[in-house]
Amino acid sequence: MSYRSTLLISSVLVAVPAVHVHAQEAATAEATLGEVTVSTTGMAEGDMATPVQVLGEEDLRLRRAATLGETLAAEPGINASHFGAGASRPVIRGMDGARVSVLSNGSELLDASTVSPDHAVTTEPLLATQMEVFRGPSALLYSAGAMGGVVNVLDNKIATSVPEKALSGSAEVQAGTAAGMSAGALSLTGAMPLQNNNGTLVLHAEGVARNAGDYRVGSGWDQGSKVAGSFSRGNTGSLGLSWVGDSGYLGLAYTRQQARYGLPGHQHGFEGCHAHGDHLHCGDHDGHDHEETDSSSVPVVDLTSERWDLRGEWRKPVAGIAAVRLRGGWTRYQHDEIEEGAVSTAFRNRGHDLRLEMEHEPIAGWRGTLGVQTLNRRFSATGEEAYVQPTNTQRESLYLLEEYRWQDWSLQGALRHDRQRIEAQQTDQTRKHSATSLSLGTVWKFTPGYSATASLTHGSRMPTAEELFANGLHMATSTYEVGNANLGRERSQALDLGVSKTAGDTRWKLNAYHYRIKNYIYGATVDEHDGLQLLHYTQADARFTGWEAQLSQRLSREFIATVFGDGVRARLEDGSALPRIPALRAGVRVNARLGGWDTMAEWTQVLRQNRTAAFESETGGYGMLNLGASYQWRSGGNQWQFYVKGQNLTNRLAYAATSFIKTAAPLTGRNLVLGLRMDF
Repeated sequence: MSYRSTLLISSVLVAVPAVHVHAQEAATAEATLGEVTVSTTGMAEGDMATPVQVLGEEDLRLRRAATLGETLAAEPGINASHFGAGASRPVIRGMDGARVSVLSNGSELLDASTVSPDHAVTTEPLLATQMEVFRGPSALLYSAGAMGGVVNVLDNKIATSVPEKALSGSAEVQAGTAAGMSAGALSLTGAMPLQNNNGTLVLHAEGVARNAGDYRVGSGWDQGSKVAGSFSRGNTGSLGLSWVGDSGYLGLAYTRQQARYGLPGHQHGFEGCHAHGDHLHCGDHDGHDHEETDSSSVPVVDLTSERWDLRGEWRKPVAGIAAVRLRGGWTRYQHDEIEEGAVSTAFRNRGHDLRLEMEHEPIAGWRGTLGVQTLNRRFSATGEEAYVQPTNTQRESLYLLEEYRWQDWSLQGALRHDRQRIEAQQTDQTRKHSATSLSLGTVWKFTPGYSATASLTHGSRMPTAEELFANGLHMATSTYEVGNANLGRERSQALDLGVSKTAGDTRWKLNAYHYRIKNYIYGATVDEHDGLQLLHYTQADARFTGWEAQLSQRLSREFIATVFGDGVRARLEDGSALPRIPALRAGVRVNARLGGWDTMAEWTQVLRQNRTAAFESETGGYGMLNLGASYQWRSGGNQWQFYVKGQNLTNRLAYAATSFIKTAAPLTGRNLVLGLRMDF
């Protein structure tokens, strides 16, 4: 195993053990799988004690969507929160929000997406070079509270190595039919060696522009053929400069992102509703409907994010130290919610995240990483839906990850301690929490091509500012949220077991997990009025039990067939279900390489979700047919790729059980996406 900090971009071939079997693998009957290095840990993917999913650059071209949640939604164990077309976060093993940490090259994003599902994640999938999803010991390097998992989005903003050419880059365009979508991306990298062999300066510039109107849904929706107000458009630009030498690199990048998207399902008629204890009062709570408003006046989010990234590494600075790494991010985020041409609510987030870590050489056979992290977040909301008062969150963390290899065994352990202070500005309240988390895992490669994994994590999650101090109407999700300043930290015990076969014509992978969480924090619905739910943040013991599986069989030199599935059941100790849990799903996929084309046909069946929480409706099941194909060639010294993908080709009307607004914004109907990319 190699502990490397340099970013290794996984190809579609080497991504197979963690995610899918792709058509390029079928090109050679004797294909040998390489090892993917997970950048956030430096460990090879096959040596990780818990499931790791890695989507490389080739894989992403057929999976990319406008949002991070939709890009990852087809991966085993991952769904999307789905809030129209403009906002969508990953839901991992039934957990979302603050329980899923999203990173940019190992650094916190510091947007407002954990506050509410209608807030976009400020990462651009079209600029991502690799996406990693991991859990267990490795996740503790970045968050104690990410019980669901950590998503790390890698990019090329800051060069970490000297490019092969003095000037290189790529250009890509996309078009889609369901929403009249168009998108384009451009990336340029230039290198200039310094005199006297003092390293190389590398300048990188990249940008994306995208535009999409209201999207079409499947046939048979009683509200029409399109979701009103589901449009989304925006642009992202980044400029980075780095110095790259023989022993490391140091770089700085500036990124500006702007987005404008609609909020379908927004209910104006709830204005004036308020809470008295466990009851809602809307003026006519005795059974009269609230006043309906013009459905065409859909609120619009106008978002701007400015971010500075600092990244560096110094390899072998002194004896015994393999590397010292620095990661930092400073973010100035704001978004306005505009109704009828005027700003109704303004959200602001100012924050910085800084981490310094040291990777040591083997000590008695153990090698690993020790680090410190500090984070500050100043969040405010003003206006009609300012349901959370201004808060200041300060957190300091210390973490350690160690790994030991002995014969066919790999042992991993991680320890993390966090201290947090949250100040509420209006009520002058301060809440302090501390949390210590420990994770132990092992990988046993008991015979060539086979491995078994196990991990046990004792985790602690501290409450967020929103869970502590929310108090107001949130019309985007049709909720009135009431926080609890006396919430304590959660304590969880998570057991994860896996077994896999990664060589030969038949390959498979099975993972099972069980979480027991004491004092689980969730929004319990205690009252409902004409679609408006009163949520009280409370604590109760909970359990999450689930599985993820896939089996791939090479049928011939050209064809590979795969069956896959996942499921999770989440409930409180009294047996009642938790809200917005994804339903069980299963599918079959056939990959083929035909005449130079890599092709894929996939059917996914999602079952009905009838295990629902109080005041939550059931969600019907559905099946979707997806097709994809890509072709690569070289011309004029450049690498070209054309790809096409058809989604929901049967035009099935489908709803996401994970969404607050599932009936107001069904999933996208039939969609055809065409793309062309050139690397030069």
